[in-house]
Amino acid sequence: MGSGSLAPKAEKTKLRKNKTVVDENAPLIPKTQDTDAEGFNDFNGASFSGAVFNLSTTIIGAGIMGLPACVQKLGMVPGLLSIILTALLTEKSIEFMIKISRAGSLCSYGSLMGDAFGKYGKALVQICVIVNNIGVLIIYMIIIGDVISGTSSGGTHHSGILEGWLGVHWWTGRTFVLLFTTLAVFAPLVSFKRIDSLKFTSALSVGLAVVFLVIAVGISIFKIIIGGIGMPRLFPIITDLSSVFELFTVVPVLVNAYICHYNVHSIDNELEDSSQMHGVVRTSLALCASVYLLTSFFGYLLFGEGTLDDVLANFDADLGIPFGSVLNDAVRFSYAAHIVLVFPVVFYAVRINLDGLIFSSSRPLVLDKFRFSSITISLIGVIFLGANFIPSIWDIFQFTGATAAACVGFIFPAAITLRDRHNIATKTDKILSVFMLVLAVLSNAVAIYSDANALIKKNKT
Repeated sequence: MGSGSLAPKAEKTKLRKNKTVVDENAPLIPKTQDTDAEGFNDFNGASFSGAVFNLSTTIIGAGIMGLPACVQKLGMVPGLLSIILTALLTEKSIEFMIKISRAGSLCSYGSLMGDAFGKYGKALVQICVIVNNIGVLIIYMIIIGDVISGTSSGGTHHSGILEGWLGVHWWTGRTFVLLFTTLAVFAPLVSFKRIDSLKFTSALSVGLAVVFLVIAVGISIFKIIIGGIGMPRLFPIITDLSSVFELFTVVPVLVNAYICHYNVHSIDNELEDSSQMHGVVRTSLALCASVYLLTSFFGYLLFGEGTLDDVLANFDADLGIPFGSVLNDAVRFSYAAHIVLVFPVVFYAVRINLDGLIFSSSRPLVLDKFRFSSITISLIGVIFLGANFIPSIWDIFQFTGATAAACVGFIFPAAITLRDRHNIATKTDKILSVFMLVLAVLSNAVAIYSDANALIKKNKT
């Protein structure tokens, strides 16, 4: 996931292929200094491939770690189909957003919601993006803690890379590892005031994600060839009503995996030919869905019923193949490094939205060092505490995925389409919006109920 591109604060600015960026205090477009406007005018526009790369980077994140557990809960067939269905619904929700934005000459998600529901709708988008992205950043930090120092969230302790290499010490423990990573790595990276400063670390993060996927798939294929993998469970185990409700706990994870809506307008604003945006969305979703399907299929195939909420934590056992321990460490390290490098990009969007929500009438954040430092330190502190007190990424997935992510990804786009202030929504659009709205509300409500019920039972035990 990433933040939007910089847009000028000046008057209407001519952009590529007769596209204009209007002057507005858009909550999802960072405020910039006036000197930035000249550099923006010299920009000739992003290419199709560049836009696909940016949107794909926005999509692929921690969801890739939680989706194998979704397949484990649903069974191979429903699990993989649900990943495809969520991708299709995401494509339609973004299509609704782009269609209505074109009709109203709107350049951000915030202005889109503001156009439909006024200033409260605009503020609600900001709040949901803040909640969602803080949740994602906590998930990132939990994953780093799981990989480096180990986890016991599944009931059995799975040692991390440092524990495996150096043994159990206070300096290989979770708290110290996360504190060191926060101060030595995250603090410098989140101190950049321009998102463009992170372009090289973002490119490296994508390469590391590919390394992770290639190694994981290669291990699974090798074990299939040598006969080390049994037949996976194809369908869920249903014994009573509570087991049916438990299946819905995968919905927030699926929703979170495809959230990229807050970055769509930013990418569209920079695109050289805006008519290509639909193609960009479809290509990006097809690419990301393919990555998700491969990871989920081979991850569940490799670990079966022992698949953990964070599949990276599974790569600590003997895989029964040559150089298994080396490959285990390579898989875990490559994706942990990917998460570390994506962290500041997601953090950038949180900081911009929080500042826009609280200090909407103040001078640009980049010009106020005290405000910039205060917001940055406060957010880092909240994320660090969350990562240390929340035991599993599944828990935080349930909270953010069933609330903020569901709103940003499906509920808001459907509500905007049904509002139809510009009278452009077709009957099919409205029927699909009602279906999307009902499905999102009901499935996430059941997921919250099921997850809360499970937590209550766990605490009683």
